[in-house]
Amino acid sequence: MAPKTNASARSDIHARVTDRILADLESGVPTWIRPWSAGNTQGRIVRPLRHNGQPYSGINVLLLWSEAVACGFSSPTWMTFRQARELGGHVRKGETGSTVVYADRIRRTETDDRGDEVEREIPFLKAYTVFCVDQIDGLPDRFHAPATDPLDPITRDARADAFFTAIGADIRHGGAQAYYAVGSDHVQMPLFESFRDPVSYYATLGHECVHWTRHPSRLDRDFGRTRFGDAGYAREELVAELGAAFLAADLGLTPEPRSDHAAYIASWIKVLKDDKRFVFTAASHASRAVDFLHGHQPKLAEERTA
Repeated sequence: MAPKTNASARSDIHARVTDRILADLESGVPTWIRPWSAGNTQGRIVRPLRHNGQPYSGINVLLLWSEAVACGFSSPTWMTFRQARELGGHVRKGETGSTVVYADRIRRTETDDRGDEVEREIPFLKAYTVFCVDQIDGLPDRFHAPATDPLDPITRDARADAFFTAIGADIRHGGAQAYYAVGSDHVQMPLFESFRDPVSYYATLGHECVHWTRHPSRLDRDFGRTRFGDAGYAREELVAELGAAFLAADLGLTPEPRSDHAAYIASWIKVLKDDKRFVFTAASHASRAVDFLHGHQPKLAEERTA
């Protein structure tokens, strides 16, 4: 049998990951929602973390959240077999690793039809295996430190308020709908008091602020939406939904599933069945949007200026 090409290997990874997420969607519970009701014993949900504490981004967040729920893991930290060994730990015998992916581009010089040398960028996708800290013995104590307490569900959260204020969006309150209007470039939110709890308010605001990043003056994200409910609309909604989940984890929020998820799930299933690669694209756009929002925070802005 001939060995697989890079292109076919990438295709296999895209299909495998998408099929897993589709299975969650068809069960009625999106992959990125399941962690919120997972009974995480370490405290609040955070993004999956590398061995050095750096958060994962893009599709790897979804992969590892899904794996944590499926296997009942409570720690957010993951590492390779080699990294565990270098830290003095060892993966327990019989444990099965989880797949994450690494995407990059390589430059290659080729000769075109006229005999001229041209440089091409060739994308590649590589899968590798990591293990949760729950599967590893002998690690330093810092990997087992308890997480911080979850947000008090009764009061407003000063950190979240400061975060959304710092991004500089035109956020208006009133009415019974939450949406982003690209024409007037503003986010519309119901009054804070109208939400069932503060976390629901911040999660909804995060969703709309991810939409806010799509404006042409910001990330200029456009999936060809022409009308409400079409494929372009579903794609943008998926980006905003993933971005809101990533942002909620960053802010220490643990929202419940939105009441309108069922209406969106069917459209997301169709989009992902039509394009096995789009969940990778959506997760990448979501990470970029959340990074953009983080980039407006005072500390990061000061560091960039310096």
